[in-house]
Amino acid sequence: MKEETTKTRYSESDLKEFKDLLLDKLRIAREELNALATSLSSPNANGTDDTAGTYKTLEDGSATLEKEQINQLAARQKKFIEQLEAALVRIENKTYGVCRETGKLIQKERLRAVPHTTLSMEAKLKQN
Repeated sequence: MKEETTKTRYSESDLKEFKDLLLDKLRIAREELNALATSLSSPNANGTDDTAGTYKTLEDGSATLEKEQINQLAARQKKFIEQLEAALVRIENKTYGVCRETGKLIQKERLRAVPHTTLSMEAKLKQN
């Protein structure tokens, strides 16, 4: 680990590894966002058209709550996609993997777990 703290940026091969990881996560995140958007656009995905009218009010409330939850998930997914895209820009700029607080390299293990992070564990723990 000592060697990583003396380097100021990751090598081209390291950056390629992280770029591939980011692109894969981005593809999955976009697929999930599309699935959420599809479920929002379908008026009655649960097939409750034939339920008795007495349950209509309850179902309307439940459907509204579900739509709100899906909207929140979609918003979170959009933010995640933006963070992944920003990480790809940092790779292109050769600044990827450098902690924005300490200026040191973020450990590879952390980047593999949270590839869009801009903070080392040292800096993240100081925030809390």
